[in-house]
Order: sequence, then structure tokens, then C-alpha cells
Amino acid sequence: MLKKPSIPKGTRDFSPEEVAKRSYIMNTIKSCFTSYGYQPIETPSFEKSETLLGKYGEEGDRLIFKILNSGEKVKKADLRALEEGNLARFSNSLAEKALRYDLTVPFARYVVQHQNDITFPFKRYQIQPVWRADRPQHGRFQEFFQCDADVVGSKSLWQEVELVQLYDAVFSNLRLDGVTIKLNNRKILSGIAEVIGAEDKLIDFTVALDKLDKVGEEGVKKEMLEKGISETALTKLQPLFSFFGSASEKLAQLKKLLTTSEIGLEGVSDLEFIVASVETLGLQTAALEIDVTLARGLNYYTGAIFEVAAPSEVKMGSIGGGGRYDDLTGIFGMKDISGVGISFGLDRIALVLEELDLFPETVSENTKVLFINFGEAESLYAMKAITKLRRANIPSELYPDAAKMGKQMGYADKRNIPFAVLAGDNEMASETYTLKNMKSGEQQEVSFDVLVAKLK
Repeated sequence: MLKKPSIPKGTRDFSPEEVAKRSYIMNTIKSCFTSYGYQPIETPSFEKSETLLGKYGEEGDRLIFKILNSGEKVKKADLRALEEGNLARFSNSLAEKALRYDLTVPFARYVVQHQNDITFPFKRYQIQPVWRADRPQHGRFQEFFQCDADVVGSKSLWQEVELVQLYDAVFSNLRLDGVTIKLNNRKILSGIAEVIGAEDKLIDFTVALDKLDKVGEEGVKKEMLEKGISETALTKLQPLFSFFGSASEKLAQLKKLLTTSEIGLEGVSDLEFIVASVETLGLQTAALEIDVTLARGLNYYTGAIFEVAAPSEVKMGSIGGGGRYDDLTGIFGMKDISGVGISFGLDRIALVLEELDLFPETVSENTKVLFINFGEAESLYAMKAITKLRRANIPSELYPDAAKMGKQMGYADKRNIPFAVLAGDNEMASETYTLKNMKSGEQQEVSFDVLVAKLK
């Protein structure tokens, strides 16, 4: 017996309706990207393994999908590593290429490789799929699209202000009210680690803190202890979990906590500028919130970090995130090029809009009118009209077979085609068309010009 076909876990097929909804989101995001001066680029779906490995931290590296070498390259496998039990080194020797984990590291590679062709500051956007070997669950997939906007070649904090506005513009245009743009700064986290005496454990500290929404306060503390952060340090850290108030009040509390840390106070100053500027300029529908526990586990962030939370009535992880990286291109030999960027989680945004019923009805519209097929002569008459309608940007089609009327009308119903045209001997003789509204059932005989006007 043939095995039932299936797809890998963490991936999905998309129906025509779902593709239309995803295209609506992507087009909305693209429109905003363009209005903010961002230019599109694309990079390969896979990169050299050496380009990706070591850029996302230990946990990120484990989630990279590697592509097995083929042909003669298989002979390059490091068998000694296998004998020694070093499975990471052995697997790396078997895979010289890997599927991209995100769009940021490939973008850094792109900037370095094409630096002589780029005008800095360079504002780029990129909408492409990425892959992560993560455990599939609601809102988390192994293959998903990212929609990124980045600026490289400027350290100005106005870029951060603009990215907050960009988030607000996209979600406002999607009619998704009630999102919260969470903001923190890695300098602040470095300062906190310094103040509690754990500066040598900064990466462990931020990776653990980044899991606060998943494992809770006690879970974070437990992981920190396991990573060698002392009980004394955790006691000093306790105020971090109970910060409250407005953005300005939280920043004032941070100043007190970070009195002895120069880098921490620098981070507070950066956030003060961003918050004050955004408050002066105003946002349409989003709220800006300082989240002192926001860490963003990726190692390359060095300044402001962002994360976007869906409206509170929807149970969903972050639907966007990003941050400042002062020297990401340095890993490819191009030093001192600062950048900052944000990403939109297309798949999660689609789930949120679906749950809140925010997709416009017009999104799923395809064919506007179906011409009923009565035979060869009638089909030619219909196709002449269909050709003109298509040139007038009215999606039209002819049912391909002269089937029973009920079958053709049923097809229009199932496809949610709003109008049908019946053109038989009488209509051909008078050069008219009988237009039927599929919802109301109303029919009227019209000329071609009236047909165009009613369908538009």
C-alpha cells in the first residue's frame, strides 16, 4: 500500500486564500519600507557554514540546518573528531553549506562583499524565508518568512526612532491596534552584569534573561545559578524583576541601579533620547514600553534592542524584534560599520490577524466574474469579452467545459466568485450579456460598457 504523502514537521502548505492573505501583509510591509527609503535586496537561501556558525551563540548554532556534502566532498569528513566524540566538529566537516538562520548575518556578508557598490548609510529591506531546527509549536515553525529593514553606516539614534515609527506605521496600516513595542539596551544589560559582579558571565546572563517570558523569574534564576552566577549577584539583580511605571520612571530607576556603571548609564542615555523623541513625534496606534528584562539572546546586539508584543487578547510570542549591532560586519573583515535593524514575523502576524478577524474581505478576492460555457460558439463570444475585461484589469475566466449549469454555478459559489455571465443565442444576437449577482441572485441584461462599469 502506498504511504500517505506528508510534509516535514515545522513546515506548511498554503492554500490560495492563505497565500493571498500573506501577500496582503507583505505588500503592506513593503509599502511602508519603501516610504521610509529602504531598498530591496535578496541573498541565497543557503550560505557557507562558516558564514553562519558562531554568529548566533551556542543555542543558535544548534538550530542551524546544515546541508550534507555530496560527491567527493564527503571524503573530507573529520573521522578523528568522530572517534574523539566531538560530534559538533564532525557534523561541521560533513556540511560546508547551511540554510540561513536569519537575514541579518547574510546581510552583513552582503555589505562586506559589495561595499564598493553601496552608498552609505545603506538602508535595505529583505523579505525571504529562513530555517531553524527548532521544536515546532503554535506560532513557531522550522521554515518561515522574515521581513527585515536595516540601516548600516550610521550610529545616529534617529535610526532607532525611525524604526519605532516604522513598526507603528506597519501595524497601523494592518489595522492591528494594541501592539506594544518593547525597548531595552544591551549596554544597560552589560551595566547590570557589571554592577552585580557578573560581567564575565554576560552572555550566560543575557541568554538566561531572554527566557523570562518562557520560564518565569525562578526559571531564569535557576539557569543563572547553573551557569555560575552567584546567589549574591542574584540578590543584587532582584530589583530588575520589579521595575514598574512609565518609561521615564523606569529609566529613573535604572539610573539608580547603574550609578557605578559608565556603560550602563550610556545605555540609559540612549533610551532617554529615543523615548523623548518618540513621545514628541507621537505614534498612531502602538505603545512604546521600556522592558528592562528584554535581552534578545543573539550575541551580535550591542545597543538598543526591540521586541514587539501582539495585543494582549492574543496568546502569541513576539511578532517582531531587532536591535543595534555596532560591528557585525567586523566578523567578515570590515570594521567599525554600525548598523541597526528590525524584523517582522510574517507568519505570526498572519495568525494574529486571522484570530482577530482583521483581514479585509477584498484580500481573498480572485476572479471577479465567471462566464458560463454553453458551447463552442458561445465560448468564443465570451472569450472576446473576457479578453477586453482582463485588459481593463477585471479578473475574468470562462468555465472550460460545457457542463451542466448547476455544476458551473456551483464552481462559482465554491470559488467565491461574485458574478456570473450567461451569454447564449439571444445575448449573442443582441450583443449583450446577462449578468448575475451570485449573492443576491439578481440578473440583468446589459451592454458590454455597462458590464464593465458594474464589474469595476
